[in-house]
Formats: sequence, C-alpha cells, structure tokens
Amino acid sequence: MTGLTPYLHFPGSARDALAFYQRVFGGELVLNTYADFGRTDGPGESIAHGMLQGRVELFAADAGPGEETLAIRGVMFSLLGTAEPTELASWFAALARGGRIVDPLQARPWGDHDGTVVDRFGVTWLIGYAV
Repeated sequence: MTGLTPYLHFPGSARDALAFYQRVFGGELVLNTYADFGRTDGPGESIAHGMLQGRVELFAADAGPGEETLAIRGVMFSLLGTAEPTELASWFAALARGGRIVDPLQARPWGDHDGTVVDRFGVTWLIGYAV
C-alpha cells in the first residue's frame, strides 16, 4: 500500500458503508469482526477492521465504546483524474444516491470538469477530470 488511506469510524454502519463503497468503486472487501479479533468491547458482529482494496482504498470500523464516530467538516476526498471521465461520472452519480450534490459535475471555465457530492454516510467527495 502506498499513499494516504482514510480510516473511517462509523456508529455501527461500517459494514454497510464499505459494501456501498465497493458497489461504487469496485475492489475487494475484507471485513473482520470484533469476534474475529477476540474483542469483547463491542458486539461480536460489529466491524473491528474493514478494508476496501482496489483503485479507491478505504479502511473503516465500527467505533468502540468511547471512540468518536465519523464527523467530517472542512475535508473532502479528491478523486481528480483517478479514472476515465465516464467512470468518474458514474462514481459521482452513485455517491449522490441517498446523499446530496453540493456542486454538479460540470465543465469549468478553465476547461476541466469537476463536482462535489456528499454521500449518504456524510463523506464529501471532489470528483473531476481534465479534458
């Protein structure tokens, strides 16, 4: 693994979030539960560590007792130029389902295309490409 990989702590929805991101971006999903790791500080079926491995990589877990859960402000995950334009447009549309479009994916005066979307889990994505 190279580069920065976000690690998100969810309030009991890590399995759903990672499955959603796998449907959007593809890749392989690896899920380990609290029970798998012998943890007794949360429900056995909760995700202690999950990974989406592929073109877009994410780590996620269900927050344990006393751990803070996902609340992102002033941050967006940028996927500028990380795939072909049609695939990026598909990702944008998929992330918008159940979420909200902040700024539509569109041509910009400088010639590039980009847009911003907040997905249903509260993660903000900047998606775009150069022509």
